[in-house]
Amino acid sequence: MDTITVDTPQGQVRGRADAGITSFRGVPYAEAPFGPRRFQAPSQPPTWDGVRDALELGATVPKVGYRPPTSEILSEPVVAGEDCLNVNVFTPDVGGSAPVFVWIHGGAFVNGSNAIPTYDGSAFARDGVVAVVINYRLGVDGFALIDGAPANRGMLDQVAALEWVRDHIASYGGDPARVTIAGESAGAMSVGTLMSMPSADGLFQRAILQSGAGHHVITAETAAKVSAALASTLGVDASVDGLGSVPVDALVDAQRELSDRITAEAPTGAWGELALNVMAFEPYIDGDVVPALPFSRIGDGASAQVDVLIGTTSEEHAFFIVPAGLVPHITEDYVKMVLAGYRADPSALDRYREQLPDASAGELMIAVMTDWFFRIPATRLIEARSGNAFVYEFTWRSSLFDGALGACHALEIPFVFDMLHKPEAARITGPNPPQQVADEMHRAWVDFVRDGSPGWNRYGADRAVMMFGDEPGVVLDPRPATRAVWDGVR
Repeated sequence: MDTITVDTPQGQVRGRADAGITSFRGVPYAEAPFGPRRFQAPSQPPTWDGVRDALELGATVPKVGYRPPTSEILSEPVVAGEDCLNVNVFTPDVGGSAPVFVWIHGGAFVNGSNAIPTYDGSAFARDGVVAVVINYRLGVDGFALIDGAPANRGMLDQVAALEWVRDHIASYGGDPARVTIAGESAGAMSVGTLMSMPSADGLFQRAILQSGAGHHVITAETAAKVSAALASTLGVDASVDGLGSVPVDALVDAQRELSDRITAEAPTGAWGELALNVMAFEPYIDGDVVPALPFSRIGDGASAQVDVLIGTTSEEHAFFIVPAGLVPHITEDYVKMVLAGYRADPSALDRYREQLPDASAGELMIAVMTDWFFRIPATRLIEARSGNAFVYEFTWRSSLFDGALGACHALEIPFVFDMLHKPEAARITGPNPPQQVADEMHRAWVDFVRDGSPGWNRYGADRAVMMFGDEPGVVLDPRPATRAVWDGVR
């Protein structure tokens, strides 16, 4: 094994060199958020004497983990340890000054880490980009409203990681003046939130949002209700001392049980906005860290100077209902109930039927839920920027579940990272995914990070959307009729 040691503001760091790429894994950007630092804002980056090895993955944060069947599709490694606020860096040249790609993982704000194999940034480094993959606190530790604790600690972690990039990435061969933040799902929702946050202003110049935008935050009132319920089940106060007295594993278990309870009770109206959102632990509007609904702040001019690439997969919600075997049991009456729950006219189902004449009721529900949860929020963020964004759609369909998984949520990630050769990729793509699609998509991302353009026109009056799949190319104004369903609704 070849190693390279670099001098950084924190101290010397030893990384692994292989085939022209140097990686540094598990570099802490803040001290361990436990003991007296539990539920506190992230610290300044730690320093050390001598050489620190960054040869192996760092610790992952406390998280609930996935259950079957999701656990069979998504990899969710656990690395023990407390120094979980760390980054992995992949660089083409420690002596260079390359543009920087910062990846914020998804996982519904309760799962995910930079240890996931398909988040390997080697292909970005191979193509002249420094890739930084971050961890941030999740669930209760990151997002619960806790008396005596700063709000939205998971978002503060992300800001701290970006400040680390600003102050340290030059030591690894990156240019701190050319930073692109990117993420998928909760990671993309984080990107949309960061675009609206005063504390993140100036820390990045470009943003990529994959299957997430600027709608997914909750009110402080809802966050307080969730925290109160959690504390009540544990017999403690919803405070730093109260929740801090609960062992980490027990708190994670209680978080999982409360999330299950909210999911079961949400349709009754008992949990207000969570009936639609179903993510109990996520950023909340606190008036300071997260001042307001992110896409509204963006509409008022926040991050107006930031270049944006944003999009979705074609059938996002297939991920959430196909593996569970729900599709054959869904009726059109049920889909109409879903539309009504989303405050849309149930007769709008006719427009979806016209768009998808051969679809089953379950497939129509996938289309409706994909629009409400992912595609329309992306459209609204684009509109908030007066169309100033590049827009894509991932259309290639997984072969799993006899093809029913389709172009589902999270499917595009190994294509973006050009990691189709990783065994974990096949868990969602199925066998023999097309390398050509990865070549095209990864190249577009690299071009955007480097030059600010992925290779097609911005979304304007013609609503140009680049399709990545078996038939790549730009489509103008896809699905106008079903998009109109949500005017004034979502």
